[in-house]
Amino acid sequence: MSSGTFVDRIDPFAKRSLKKKSKKSQGSSRYRTATDVELQQLPLLKDVPSSEQEELFIRKLRQCCVTFDFIDPTADLKGKEIKRNTLNELVEYISQGRGILTESVYPEIIKMISANLFRTLPPSENPDFDPEEDDPTLEAAWPHLAIVYELFLKFLESQDFQPTIGKRVIDQKFVLQLLELFDSEDPRERDYLKTVLHRIYGKFLGLRAFIRKQINNIFLRFIYETEHFNGVGELLEILGSIINGFALPLKMEHKQFLIKVLIPLHKVKCLSMYHAQLAYCVVQFLEKDATLTEPVVKGLLKYWPKTCSQKEVMFLGEMEEILDVIEPTQFLKIQEPLFRQIAKCVSSPHFQVAERALYFWNNEYIMSLIEENNFVIMPIMFPALYRISKEHWNQTIVALVYNVLKTFMEMNSKLFDELSASYKAERQKEKKREKERDELWKRLSELEISSKSKGD
Repeated sequence: MSSGTFVDRIDPFAKRSLKKKSKKSQGSSRYRTATDVELQQLPLLKDVPSSEQEELFIRKLRQCCVTFDFIDPTADLKGKEIKRNTLNELVEYISQGRGILTESVYPEIIKMISANLFRTLPPSENPDFDPEEDDPTLEAAWPHLAIVYELFLKFLESQDFQPTIGKRVIDQKFVLQLLELFDSEDPRERDYLKTVLHRIYGKFLGLRAFIRKQINNIFLRFIYETEHFNGVGELLEILGSIINGFALPLKMEHKQFLIKVLIPLHKVKCLSMYHAQLAYCVVQFLEKDATLTEPVVKGLLKYWPKTCSQKEVMFLGEMEEILDVIEPTQFLKIQEPLFRQIAKCVSSPHFQVAERALYFWNNEYIMSLIEENNFVIMPIMFPALYRISKEHWNQTIVALVYNVLKTFMEMNSKLFDELSASYKAERQKEKKREKERDELWKRLSELEISSKSKGD
């Protein structure tokens, strides 16, 4: 492996990050002091007899516990280069060797990983960070951190790795510190953390419940206290895989997590940062247990956005994903409240919301459900659709509405005619009432003028 190209190989971002302004790069709160010993070049592992390799391997791991200040690009250049080359050599050594992971090296590897990764993350330079508009703040020490993460993964994925030894050093305290790093602003670091935590979850059965509980706590703090945590999307990606592996019947703990944590995650302002992963988790639950459909749909309707069209479009997209996997018996339980909400969305003055709602009629499975239950759904939808066909400002929406009305007419022409006649009769009554109101106001106005003239 060429040490000079390692970071570029594992990280497509690397070259771009160098072009960013220095203020977009930040380091950890822990730096070396001037009294630290300078790093010395040690012999290569391949150049010493196999009997001496373990001792040298441990010396190199200890040497890599030294951290550097990357905010100053000119500081400790020799030491940084020695450490980078050593880290690359260690990655290659763990990847290619057999019988390297002896019991004595486990704590040394974890000490080195902890010394480099576990640090206090600096406060955000941009509290109003918008992931769609702003560039993320990148970790200045990434040239070393990236290789440490790679080494950690090679260690966990090694054929020689033994969880029975690993659990002595990868414990609850270690996992807690790892989870705190998910708040890193650097997406490259969060991506590595996601893979590392997934490997730990897979290899250490004794840590699984603890990891789920701590993710649960992070989400609750995010929902009800801070509304800020950078790694929500990555944690949800891990959960998507975990939920996929849940055994049936689902434990009560898992059902409560869905209703009390995943559904309330929809109400946070920055939903767009993690909505795709969240919707995936919700649908995974429903594919596991169809009886959860009613509480999930009613929960989403409870948190349905009232003033944010972007969030409404997301909710509609997720609802379509849910309807794609819904069982017909479950559809009967939620059709009325759901289609009352869809009727409101179709009537939205924001054309993207109306358009997204009308796209439901392009989905074959949803259309089959609507057709089976047209006697319930048509009366809910008809008034909104008929009114929009006459009044909406956007011609695309009007065209989509005409298509929906046409399908309704083909589904049940008798009911369609009844609804049409009923709607027109109601409109006539409304117009009559409006006319009577206008005449009453007119008479009151005339009486007022008359009384004023008499007073004069």
